[in-house]
Amino acid sequence: MDIFSLIPQFGGFVYTVVAFVVALSVIVAVHEFGHYIVGRWSGIHAEVFSVGMGPALWSRTDKRGTRWQIAAFPFGGYVKFLGDSNAASGKDSETIAEIYLRDPEELRRTMHGAPLWARTATVAAGPVFNFILSVLVFGLVFWSQGQPKDPLTVGTLYPLPGAVQELQVGDEIVAIEEIPVPGFGGEDGSWSKFVKALPVQPTLEYKVLRDGQELTVNGPWLFPPRIQQLAPQSAAMDSGLAVGDVIVAVDGEPIFAFEQLKEKAEGSDGRPLLLTVWRDGAELEFALAPRRTDEPKPGGGFVTRWRIGIVGGMALEPATEPTGFGTALVGGALQTLQVIEGSLSGIWHMVTGAISTCNISGPIGIAETSGEMASQGAQSFVFFIAVLSTAVGLLNLFPIPALDGGHLLFYAYEAVSGRPPSDAALRVLMAIGITIILSLMVFALSNDIFC
Repeated sequence: MDIFSLIPQFGGFVYTVVAFVVALSVIVAVHEFGHYIVGRWSGIHAEVFSVGMGPALWSRTDKRGTRWQIAAFPFGGYVKFLGDSNAASGKDSETIAEIYLRDPEELRRTMHGAPLWARTATVAAGPVFNFILSVLVFGLVFWSQGQPKDPLTVGTLYPLPGAVQELQVGDEIVAIEEIPVPGFGGEDGSWSKFVKALPVQPTLEYKVLRDGQELTVNGPWLFPPRIQQLAPQSAAMDSGLAVGDVIVAVDGEPIFAFEQLKEKAEGSDGRPLLLTVWRDGAELEFALAPRRTDEPKPGGGFVTRWRIGIVGGMALEPATEPTGFGTALVGGALQTLQVIEGSLSGIWHMVTGAISTCNISGPIGIAETSGEMASQGAQSFVFFIAVLSTAVGLLNLFPIPALDGGHLLFYAYEAVSGRPPSDAALRVLMAIGITIILSLMVFALSNDIFC
């Protein structure tokens, strides 16, 4: 065996691990900081704030007596409050008793002796901070992108082999094939209607405003089979296709529209396809088999289709103009809600058997996705962190003992009954919760290996 042939694979593995550790560390740190800062504001003392698990590699104690540390295993983190027996905020009865004998008033500084409102706010803060992170990141991405100019203006023209291209950067597109161009991405559905009305042909007639004059020029089909983005863990990603590639033929049959590629994939029934790809002036061939994918429908529910994992776009990049940061944050909030709704819908449809449970990814799948998104650029990776942060916040709200949602459920019981569950009941429930969590982790890991 040539050991040097393993270097690219090893490099890709390291890249994947680093991307995963960075993504997870950011999300966990924000989650735990939510617990910490709201606990501090509520009068609850944090003894340890740890990024990572296991023995500490680095630590320092601040003036409030909290030890901040980075631990050896970068897969998680925790805040240990005064009176906690472990990272899951179990009750340390001996410590609580010692504090009571020493100074009963100091019990107020423990998680277990604080008022119900303080405990509830502290526990809920972790998932809430995850959602805040998602909104901010989504909003920053939308803000940095700006919004397309109205009317639609050519910002960048992508190279397309064999296509007629008479458009120029700066052209304002008034009409295509005599059909007026509506506001780009209009919420009234006008853009979708406009696209459906266009004749599907290799060359279109564009009416443009150029330097104050109205001209008619020829240009390519508006939605060519050019790769704008690759879906993680997809056939296209695994085959070595790259952003910017243009698919010029499928099984030897020339294509010019992304819709043609989509039809070939959907009609394949999983049969391998031979793609002829144009990349930097050269033609390459890739063989890949579309994979069965469960996709959310606009009206709710899921539909199963064959996909190769390619996201297309227009033949041009629209010129943009700045958007207000407030508007971008609203977009970030809506995007976060969309991720939450999609996740809950997916879980429900898996439980009812409507879609495959292979849609659940474990640590290996998440790590692979981290690396693949990072390989497509900083913006894709940051966007993925926001998606994952939303998922982590949502997961922690599930009413499973040992998760934040389980603690909130205990507090709800205390609010109604006037007393917390007994220590014995909590120990049993926490053991059940940990068993459920470990079982889910094993199930997700088996999906990574066998699905």
